[in-house]
Parts: sequence; structure tokens; C-alpha cells
Amino acid sequence: MIRAESESFDPLDPDLEVGQWIADAFDWFLDTFDPIIDVVETALQTGYDALFDLLSAPPFLVMIVIFAALGWIARSWQFAVFTVVAFYLIAAMGQWDRSMDTLSLILLAAAIATILAIPLGIWAAKSSTVSQMVRPVLDFMQTMPAMVYLIPTLFAFGIGQVPGIVSTVIFAMPPGVRFTELAIRQVDAEVVEAGQAFGAAPGRILRQIQLPLALPTIMAGINQVIMLSLSMVVLAALVGAGGLGGEVVGGLNGLSIPRGSEAGLAVVVLAIYLDRIVAALADRAPVVRASRVRD
Repeated sequence: MIRAESESFDPLDPDLEVGQWIADAFDWFLDTFDPIIDVVETALQTGYDALFDLLSAPPFLVMIVIFAALGWIARSWQFAVFTVVAFYLIAAMGQWDRSMDTLSLILLAAAIATILAIPLGIWAAKSSTVSQMVRPVLDFMQTMPAMVYLIPTLFAFGIGQVPGIVSTVIFAMPPGVRFTELAIRQVDAEVVEAGQAFGAAPGRILRQIQLPLALPTIMAGINQVIMLSLSMVVLAALVGAGGLGGEVVGGLNGLSIPRGSEAGLAVVVLAIYLDRIVAALADRAPVVRASRVRD
């Protein structure tokens, strides 16, 4: 674990630098929660390694078939054909292992961000006080330059995949919270009142009425979480996350157009694939299918 250098300072000094105060506060945080940080680092690294081994251990042709089958089941045979061609192109460019590296980081970070965002969004939708407290925090998280997140995570976890994962979770989580809150609030009040009239408990109304009706919008939020996770790929490489981001950074440092463009093309393929899969899952929501039947 890295520690930020800090100097002693007087809180009453009118020339006090806010950044210095933040650095000292962050040092205190690292010293106080060092055991928890170590546990988080071990858990994230273990999860990342397991996911990467799962995706990279089989031959790439086997994985292409699996990805194509998922595309066929979720969407259509045309998308399955696109998946075969696009992922074979990644392998032909020699970017397969790096793509699986990046995909592992994206899936893990997006999963954690979604697990954190959906309950927080539901809580914000149920409580105006929580919503008012969360909204400025989300504004701060979305407007802060993404690269800034790498600084504290680098100090906390050192060089490697873990700071990239944590930074990606922080950067990608706000849309999930916002979309979930919006989705729950947009559920027709009359439907909720009908459930209450039949004596349904609040938890049952949430599970059986609000979440099913809000699912398409929530899935749109998850889609945005994944897209923002992809946008952090290059920046995460700056703290040693590797993968396709490392190739882009290497191409930039070496002014190598082929190296950077091949990695960028692989990122685009992953983005299209994940976007279409999530969109297809959203289209399978009961409320969406019911609206199509009515139309």
C-alpha cells in the first residue's frame, strides 16, 4: 500500500491548501481501515483472477462458440453470426487474451457497481431525504474527471487490476442509481395503490409490482454502467490494469497507429456485444412483451 506524502499543517492557516487537507484525511483513512482495505483487495483480485481464468482457459474457438450461442439465445442468429466474425477478428489481430483480460475487469466492475447501485436507487426512490442526500454525491461522482479516481485507489491498493476495478466501480455506478430511482418513481401510482388495497406488504409490492414494471429502465441503467466501465479501460491501464487499455497506452506512447487501432477496435467489439446482450435481456421483460402484444 502506498502512502501519500503529507506535511503538518495548521487548520487556522488562511493559506491552507484544501488538497493537502484531503491528502492527510486520506492518510488517516488508510491507516484506520488498513485491514478492511487488505480484505477488499484480496477479494477483488481473487474474483478477477477466477473470472479471467474462466474466460481465457478454454481455446478461443470454444469461447467464440459460447459467445455466439449466448447471442443467438438472447437476440437472433444474425447477431450470433456477427459475434463469430467480430470475435474471430479479435483473435486474428492477436488481441484475444487482452480482450478477455479487459472483459473480466468490465464484468466484475459492472457487477459490483450494479449490486451497489440498484439497492441505493430503490432506497432513494422510497425516501425523498435519501434522494436529496444522494443526488449531490452522484453529481460529484459524474463530474469529477475520471483520471482523478485513479490517484486515491493507487495509493490504497498499489499498481494492478484492483485500483482499476475500484475506480471503474466509482465512475460507472451513478447512472445505475439514477435510472433505478427514476424507474421506481415512474411506476404508475394507481397500480401501487391497487396492491396496497389488496393488503400486500411494501416488500411484496416492490418485488412483484414495482421492480417488474421498472425493469426496462433499470436495464437501461445497467447498460450505461457497462458502457462507462468500457470507457475506463484505457485509464485503468495507467495504474497497471493491462488488457486492451495497456495496448492503447502503448500505442500512444510509441506513436503506433496499428497497435492502438487494433486495441480500440477490440474495445468496440466488446462494447457492441455487451450492449446488444443487455438490450435483448431488457426486451424480454414482461412489461415490454405485454406492450408489444397490445400494439
